[in-house]
Amino acid sequence: MTHDTPSTTGMERSLRQCLSTMAALLFRQGHALETVTVPHRGLDHSELKALEAAESDWKRCQQILETSQAATWNDYQHFVLTDLGRELLFDMFGEGAADCA
Repeated sequence: MTHDTPSTTGMERSLRQCLSTMAALLFRQGHALETVTVPHRGLDHSELKALEAAESDWKRCQQILETSQAATWNDYQHFVLTDLGRELLFDMFGEGAADCA
């Protein structure tokens, strides 16, 4: 039996908050969730800069997502969610919100 420690609970809360921020930003910038949930797609550097320009908190969220291993860079050097990030996102919004396979 595992117990959540305050640090893991806080990290999951931060991750969920960042995923929520990311989802809202993506929609406002004309993207769908599939942009970051499909491993071969993702956001390129110019798209990330646009998110940062639109939301001052984005850079912090991006760092949290990467540090927690909920997001990474794919072979095309595009920012995508990992299995962990996709699992949390689907838990929050439902798989139907971002069907990817």
